[in-house]
This record gives sequence, C-alpha cells and structure tokens, in this order.
Amino acid sequence: MNKISFAAPEIAAPRQRGMPTDEGELWKTLRADAERAAAGEEMLRGFLDLAVLHHGAFGSGLGLLLAGKLADYSMPAEQLDEIARVAMAADPAIIAAAIADLIAIRTRDPAAEDYLGPLLYYKGFHALQWHRIGHWLWRDGRREVAHFLQSRVSQVFAVDIHPAVPIGSGVFIDHGTGFVVGETAVTGDDVSILHEVTLGGTGKERGDRHPKSARRRAAMRWSKGARQCRDRPRCQGRRR
Repeated sequence: MNKISFAAPEIAAPRQRGMPTDEGELWKTLRADAERAAAGEEMLRGFLDLAVLHHGAFGSGLGLLLAGKLADYSMPAEQLDEIARVAMAADPAIIAAAIADLIAIRTRDPAAEDYLGPLLYYKGFHALQWHRIGHWLWRDGRREVAHFLQSRVSQVFAVDIHPAVPIGSGVFIDHGTGFVVGETAVTGDDVSILHEVTLGGTGKERGDRHPKSARRRAAMRWSKGARQCRDRPRCQGRRR
C-alpha cells in the first residue's frame, strides 16, 4: 500500500544561495526585485506598489498582501489587514517564521528564482502565513475568527489546517493543493510538504489523534492512491 514518505535528507535539505541575514536585508532585496519587475512590466506597477514598494517594512507589506488574497464582501481587506497587523504586533515570531519560510522556499525550490515570486504568488506560503495568524487568534481565545480564517483559506487556497496546529519555521508547502492537517497534529521546523498530503486522524474520537512531524529537514509527500500513513511515531494519518 502506498503511503506518505519522508524524502532523503539531500532532497529536503536547503541549498545555500547567499541568504539574507535579517529582516532588513530581506526587505531591501524584495524592494529591489519589485522595482526591477515594475520597470520590466509597467502593468504590474500598481500591484507591486501596494504589495511591496509603498511599505517600509516586511510585516506591513505582508499583512496587506495576505488581506487582499482572502478579502470578500463579508470581510473586506481593511479588516483582514487589521487582524494580521494586530497578530504580528502581538507575536513577532509570526514575522520571523514568515521570513524563515521565504528563505526555505528560495533555498529548496529550484523554480524560485528570487524571494519576490514566492512572496507574491506562492499560495502555499500565503496559506501558511494565514494559518500562523489564525493560530495566534486560537491561542488568544478568538476561536470563531480563527475558524473563519481557516474556512476562507480552504476556499481560496485549497489548504485546510486546523488553527490549533503548531507549525515550526522554515516550512515549505509546495503548491499546497489538497493539504489537510487535523487538530492535534504537529509540524516542526525545516519541513517541506508537497500537495495532496493529509495529516489525518488515527480513529480516536477525542484526544491526541493526528500525526507528528517533528523531524528537521524532512519532506513529506503523499503517493497517489494512498490511504494510510504508517511512519510511526513521526507521521500517522489517513486520507479523507
């Protein structure tokens, strides 16, 4: 029977490419890339201004970008941006993890030619950052808003992560379509996850019942047609 597997270390481990050393250096790099992109494609100037060039720091640009991805008639971008900004201000680890995630994408994905592309266009990255915000809301007792964000992320990005789930930094969700994570799952640092992965329940009605992926520099992938993951204790689950 096919199952989720952990890729060989050389696949999961990042390749060094001269990574930024801090948030300021990363933001400087992103702004330079955005300026070049706007100069080469004037049609994108307005989008790049709103997402990057009109902001003085990574966090404010990221919040507005994420808000625009989820906004609809019931929850406008202004309200979503406020939610994101409050969460990031209350928990600076959200921004630090987002930076680590971007670096992980740049160093592990051969298709990522810079940092700007993943920031603007990778829905796995967007879904993960909204999950981090939702997880902060969950821990802060605002569980209805956290569930709302989970639902919108699932609708928009086809990524469904329960807001109770703790996820480490330096995580790369590649494509992300069909990625599902249950309430008591745990994902550690430096993990790469491909699409169509489900960290589903073990059959218990209550309590700890979902997979744990605490292995650093691991890569999870779901072989097509799989029903059960049996890599205990690291990863155990089932496909819905």
